[in-house]
Amino acid sequence: MTKDQVAKVPFLEAYAHEISAAITVLVAIVIARLVDRAFVARSRRQAGRRPGHQDPGAATRVRVVRRLVTALILVIGVALALSQFEVARRLATGVLASSAALGLVIGFAARQTIANAVAGVSLAVNQPIRIGDLVTVEEETGVVEDVRLTYTYIRDDEGHRVIVPNERLAQTTIENHTIVDPRVNVKVSVWLSPGADAARALEVLSGDDEVEVTVGEVDKEGIRIDLSTWVATAAERGPTAARLRAGGLEVLHEEGLSLPDGRG
Repeated sequence: MTKDQVAKVPFLEAYAHEISAAITVLVAIVIARLVDRAFVARSRRQAGRRPGHQDPGAATRVRVVRRLVTALILVIGVALALSQFEVARRLATGVLASSAALGLVIGFAARQTIANAVAGVSLAVNQPIRIGDLVTVEEETGVVEDVRLTYTYIRDDEGHRVIVPNERLAQTTIENHTIVDPRVNVKVSVWLSPGADAARALEVLSGDDEVEVTVGEVDKEGIRIDLSTWVATAAERGPTAARLRAGGLEVLHEEGLSLPDGRG
């Protein structure tokens, strides 16, 4: 076709495949967003029926399924868009003809991603951890903030995000502190001066019936007093620990029992 002939071809006809591909991708994005919003709306309706009693297991499943369905819709949309082009169709035909080689290539190139995604689905189904759980993974303790398709986000006591590949979670031992009982035990330590009256310290620190006070350790540097209590959720752990420690140190300071440097 000469340049003059190309110029006479209507724009829509000349770029029909490109326009069709763009529309296909756009429709896939719109459908993915609508489906995602439907999941969110359904989750909010269920939470509204039982305010204050959201099931962490259901919340975890919904988040993983949302992302899995969204990814699937987008992949199908891109595949349909590429099928508009003859070159892509020929390539797909050739690739399918050598499916064994394709499987090996994909297996080596995307093994880690696929393994993380499969592990993410497994975590959503079996639920050794759930959103809001207090967990310890490889000596890192924190609250599960999000379970995504390939990674899980954990917020530690200092507010840092620990991002763990789902495959590692599926292969390692996880200590879940709240999977059976959502309550969390909070324990802090305060120190007495060496040779201080431990019995007096226990007496003055035991003013709250909900706080258990015990002698945790005695050495040449001082006497460690442990204060522990229970909170309803993992989110209350940090503020409660700070309150216990500050209150204990204040009481010991008033009684002249704390270490000079305020060790706690």
